[in-house]
Amino acid sequence: MGQTEISSLGEFGLIDRLTGGLVPKHHSTSLGVGDDAAVLEYPAETDILVTTDMLLENVHFDLTYVPLKHLGYKAAVVNFSDIYAMNGVPRQITVSLGVSKRFTVEHMEELYAGIRLACEIYGVDIIGGDTCASHQGLIISITCIGEAGRGNAVRRSGAKPTDIICVSGDLGAAYMGLQLLEREKIASAGRKDFEPDFAGKEYIVERQLKPEARRDVVEALAKAGIKPTSMMDISDGLSSELLHICKQSGVGCRVYEERIPIDYQTALMAEELNMNLVTAALNGGEDYELLFTIPLSAHDKISELPGVREIGYITEESKGCALVGRDGQSEIPLRAQGWNPLAEN
Repeated sequence: MGQTEISSLGEFGLIDRLTGGLVPKHHSTSLGVGDDAAVLEYPAETDILVTTDMLLENVHFDLTYVPLKHLGYKAAVVNFSDIYAMNGVPRQITVSLGVSKRFTVEHMEELYAGIRLACEIYGVDIIGGDTCASHQGLIISITCIGEAGRGNAVRRSGAKPTDIICVSGDLGAAYMGLQLLEREKIASAGRKDFEPDFAGKEYIVERQLKPEARRDVVEALAKAGIKPTSMMDISDGLSSELLHICKQSGVGCRVYEERIPIDYQTALMAEELNMNLVTAALNGGEDYELLFTIPLSAHDKISELPGVREIGYITEESKGCALVGRDGQSEIPLRAQGWNPLAEN
């Protein structure tokens, strides 16, 4: 199949090709792609939520093992996850791309296919963006606009002593998936006939390459009549996110090691790589599960929700933040050891 140079279409030709056929799904999208700016109309009783994430090649992703369609899907979903973590609903995104000369029109179509698929599944409108040349490989910047009912947005700063700490799904899978992909990348060096071995580990690979935002959990909480007192999505690791909540809420916490949810494939991979399983779950990141706190009075309701685990409780700030060992007695101070995007490589 022939490859088309982007220069042959030009910026506007490329945009037309990538965004052709887009039809707004929401009444709040008055005008989408095709003008100098999009026009949005939200009801007066609505709080508007805005978030932006930037992904840089060889910093946030490695195209050696990340398919472009998966990358596009993930780039969109991580933004949706931020909106859900505020107890909101994503409605629109803008997509800006920096593209180096080695990429063709077909490459961009594959990337956009993933973005459009994510938007179709989560019901989000693509309303604009930008493209430009890059000397540093592929750069993706997505801004997501969402909404929450007036006063319903959940911040990081609302946790209170005696609140229950909850987490959705399981932790550490995405990090273990990354370790597996990196291992296979090293093993494939210089071998044209190399076939990566993901047998029995498909779940952790998918958690790394194609994460999902936990819309279902936000909807289940609303249906159960539970409004979290604080909430975040887990992008940098449980330990890091919990420390953010505690710092901004002015509280401490206790998390029980034995209650941290970990999938069987994650545990197997950690054993195979001789890595500490709890460390992976606490500090791995990119799980995009929801970490939230709820009042003690909501205990009975939360215990009925499938896929949500109570892992600890909020304390007074003076007691600090600690992990309680499996013996129920020993305590280890929580530290933010997740990935630092500003650290030098």
